[in-house]
Amino acid sequence: MFTGLVEEIGEVYSLNKRADGLILGVKANKVLEDTKLGDSIAVNGVCLTVIKIDSNKLFFEVSNETLKRTNLKTIKQKEKVNLERALKASDRLGGHIVQGHIDTEGKIKSMVNLGKHTQLKVEIPKDYSLLVIEKGSIAIDGISLTINSIENNVISINIIPHTLENTNLKHRKVGDNVNIEFDVFGKYILKAISSIDLEKIKKERKLKELLSNL
Repeated sequence: MFTGLVEEIGEVYSLNKRADGLILGVKANKVLEDTKLGDSIAVNGVCLTVIKIDSNKLFFEVSNETLKRTNLKTIKQKEKVNLERALKASDRLGGHIVQGHIDTEGKIKSMVNLGKHTQLKVEIPKDYSLLVIEKGSIAIDGISLTINSIENNVISINIIPHTLENTNLKHRKVGDNVNIEFDVFGKYILKAISSIDLEKIKKERKLKELLSNL
């Protein structure tokens, strides 16, 4: 589990494509501290397992399923990526609960400098529009962000200078695909509501009313 607070910007060192996926090598500094084989690291919001550590480089095995769902399938050598170590039980939850399980990809529609802030607009697939609410949380490339407004299936977010400077957003441009993870609580609530048989509830209530009048 993660918080969506990016610890550092890493750089893609190597891409070893295989039939069953990809071995991804990433240069890092801060996230190397206390990291050991088998630990989880979020790379652009994707929870990956460390399979090798070599000097200042971390290596991860990325499955074809993960490649299919994330922007790691188009990642390039020397590309900048967001890195975050897994949350410790004693850590503060400064962002929001992020699982590292990417739901879909979004596309950057615009990035506009508003002086102190940058307005970021991201288009998400229409099928996921029920999972976003104004002032709700969302993780974009592993960054915990707050949705400012929504118009159709385009979300608008205000990016503060600190976030822009300390994440790969400063390297992003219009048209780029970004990893999207929606708020886990929203996903559970939507699933619970969608499984409710409203007609059955109405019939049960009507039956109870009839029985109470006997």
